[in-house]
Amino acid sequence: MFIERAYQSLHDAWRYIIGFVVIFLVWQLGSIPLLVGVLLKILSEGGDIASLEDPNVLMGILESNLTLFLMLLSFAIGLAGLYFWVKLVHKQTMTAVTTSRRKIDWGRFAFGFGLIAVTTIVMTLLDYFSNPESYVLQFNLVPFLILAVIAIVMIPLQTSFEEYLFRGYLIQGIGIMAKNRWVPLIVTSVIFGSLHFFNPEVDKMGNIIMVYYIGTGLLLGIMTLMDEGMELALGFHAGNNLVAALLVTADWTAFQTHSIFKDISDPAAGVDVIIPVLVVYPIFLAIMAWRYKWTGWGEKLFGKVEPPPPPTPIESDNSLLEV
Repeated sequence: MFIERAYQSLHDAWRYIIGFVVIFLVWQLGSIPLLVGVLLKILSEGGDIASLEDPNVLMGILESNLTLFLMLLSFAIGLAGLYFWVKLVHKQTMTAVTTSRRKIDWGRFAFGFGLIAVTTIVMTLLDYFSNPESYVLQFNLVPFLILAVIAIVMIPLQTSFEEYLFRGYLIQGIGIMAKNRWVPLIVTSVIFGSLHFFNPEVDKMGNIIMVYYIGTGLLLGIMTLMDEGMELALGFHAGNNLVAALLVTADWTAFQTHSIFKDISDPAAGVDVIIPVLVVYPIFLAIMAWRYKWTGWGEKLFGKVEPPPPPTPIESDNSLLEV
C-alpha cells in the first residue's frame, strides 16, 4: 500500500511537520534569482523598486523565456531540497515516495501524460476553429524553440516538485498521522489549491476558480490513492502544464510564453470552471479505472492506515544440535 510505505522509513510526525516548512522555505529561496533579475532590470531602467510589489511587473519586465526559466528554477531547487530531506532525515528512497510498486512504472507516467496532452490539444484546436476571433496565431520559430527547450527540461521538474510534495511526501506523512486516507486527500488538495490563490487567473476570473484548483488537487490525489502510486499523477500534471505552456498563453495566465497561440478572449468564470471538475475529471478517472482495473474505491479512499504487522519470528531449528 502506498501510504504505508512510509512506515518502512523514519516517520515521526515532527519530521513531516518540520520537513514541510523546510522544503517550502527552500522552494521560496529558489525565487531569489528571479527577484534579482527583475531588480537589476528595474534599476538599469531607472525604475522604482516599489514596483516589485506589482505581480505584473515581477512577471513581465524580463523577456518571457528568461522569466519562465527563472520562475521554474525555484521549483527545481525545491525538488532538490525535498530529495535531500527525504534521503537524509527520513532515510527513505524516492521510489518509496513515488509508488507502492517495486520500481517506478514509467508506462503509467506516459499514459497520464498522453491522456491529458491529447485531450488538451484536441479541445484547444476545436475551440480555435470554432472561435477563431478568440485567438491570435503568434508562432515565432526561434523564441518558440527556446521556449520548447526550457519547457521540456524545466516544467517536469516544476510539476514533479508539486506532486512529490503533495501527492507523495504529505499524503504519506499526513496519512500515517491521521491513520486514514481521506484526511490526507482533502488536506493536500486544499493546500495545493490554496497555493494558487495568488495566481493572476484568480484576479481575472474571481475566487470561483479555486474550485478548479482544489478540484485538480482532488483529481491527482484520487489517482494516487486508487493506483497506489504517483506515476499517473506525475505524468498527468507534467502533460497538462507542458502542453499549456507550448500551445496557448494569455495576458492573464501564470505562464507568459512564446506559445503557438495567444488567447485574447475575456475569460468568464462560472460554468467554464465547474464543468472540468464535475464532468471532465470523472471521465479521466473512469478511463484510468478501466485501464488499470481499479477496485476497492471505498477502502482506498476512506480506509484506515495502519502499520504493517511485525515480521513473524523464525523458529529456531534445534534438530541439527541433536546427537
